[in-house]
Amino acid sequence: MIRNSELDTSIDPLPLGRTSGLSLFLRKLIKQKTLVFMSVPFLIWLFVFKYVPLWGWTIAFQNYKPAKSFNDQTWVGFKQFNFMFSDDRFLTVLRNTLAMSSINFVLGFVTAITLAILLNELKGIIFKRVVQTVSYLPHFISWVVAATIVQSTLDVDGGILNKILLGSGLISENVFWLGEGKYFWGIIGSTEVWKNVGWNTIIYLAALTTIDPAQYEAAEIDGAGRFQRIWHVTLPGIRPVIIILIILNIGQIMETGFEPQYLLGNGTNIDYSENLEIFILKYGMKLGNFSLSTAAGIFKTVISVVLLFSANHLAKRMGQDRLF
Repeated sequence: MIRNSELDTSIDPLPLGRTSGLSLFLRKLIKQKTLVFMSVPFLIWLFVFKYVPLWGWTIAFQNYKPAKSFNDQTWVGFKQFNFMFSDDRFLTVLRNTLAMSSINFVLGFVTAITLAILLNELKGIIFKRVVQTVSYLPHFISWVVAATIVQSTLDVDGGILNKILLGSGLISENVFWLGEGKYFWGIIGSTEVWKNVGWNTIIYLAALTTIDPAQYEAAEIDGAGRFQRIWHVTLPGIRPVIIILIILNIGQIMETGFEPQYLLGNGTNIDYSENLEIFILKYGMKLGNFSLSTAAGIFKTVISVVLLFSANHLAKRMGQDRLF
């Protein structure tokens, strides 16, 4: 049984006087020893499954052959990285990754925040619950099923989108949406919004509940309209959450996912659908070039870490909330 004294962080077993450096760190550690002991299993898990595998990064600097032992591998330095950055295919893949990430980033934030604010403004509880449920459901559909629905919707022969556009006179003949690369990034962005917008609103709706209703009442007394209350009360109220999520998402700008691009991609749109994840799979699993695929993975991780720290530092410089 945990004693209350162990949870009481107000107890200071060390004498006061030195409040900085190692002394301060040890005092905080002793104060929170119960939490520290509870964190040990998770730290062990983190070390074993997240940091120990980093040893495999050495493959990127070898001409790796699975049949050879570690000592028998041929070390090639940065050869894989030099080849990767001089490969036109990798540069195309990098372009596709950044384009799809940027589209998903902007659409994801704008649609989720807008839907959360609209739901917050609704007065009818039943209608609000129905809208929330309908918007959450696509998140639980597997990407295999979701991709099938998208392919049926965009089918060149009998797809509902072509029928609607032909019926409204916006197009004169059926369009092969998944056969022309210029449409692919928009299709991925729209599909991500349809599948995840409801789920992404949950955290914003939770943040909206923390806003003091007295602020809305004061704004209304001052003559503020609905949009003015949203602009001057709602958005500032959820700004810390928005900033934190922006930082986290900037750190994942190189992660565009795998399933939607793989399932919706085909030979006619491959120049726009292939991203870093598919590139790594192709070279690592299909072609057996584990060294090049590992080099691509290292590049993606390093860029993500740099972007995360840069975004966090920028938020700090601007006086905004940040991760650390």
